[in-house]
Amino acid sequence: MKCWISSWVLLAAATVVSAQPIVIIVRHAEKLVHGGNDPDLSQAGAARAEALAHMMKDAGITAIFTSELKRTQETAAPLAKALGITPTVVPAKDTAALVQKLHALADNALVVGHGNTIPDVVKSLGMDAHTYIGEDDYSEVFVISLGQKPQLLRLHYPQ
Repeated sequence: MKCWISSWVLLAAATVVSAQPIVIIVRHAEKLVHGGNDPDLSQAGAARAEALAHMMKDAGITAIFTSELKRTQETAAPLAKALGITPTVVPAKDTAALVQKLHALADNALVVGHGNTIPDVVKSLGMDAHTYIGEDDYSEVFVISLGQKPQLLRLHYPQ
């Protein structure tokens, strides 16, 4: 029920802004604690990635962006598979390149980033909102409508 309500809110937000691309930004899902510098997702992370795919399947996503690290790619994988989209890999530290690609979009996109890179992406898309993401916080969902006056809707995964 909670997932359905969250999906409905997200889709309603996407339809309120007509003709403007929507960018949905999430942090990668939970990673293995002892996985080295490029860990895979944990069991909880894999479940969150599936929940993300379920939430986003009808959001009109036509592009998916991840970083070069496995945890972002594994988070995006279920949705990419369901939609038949090959994610575009943009280096985590290259915010300018990612933002340039997002501004070139005509349709909706998903960005799977990192807790330390998402605030810069949100700011670079024209939002002044404080977007600190705690080390153990995987719940944030940022929905930004692009356009002359970008708008931000900040949501959280259902618990």
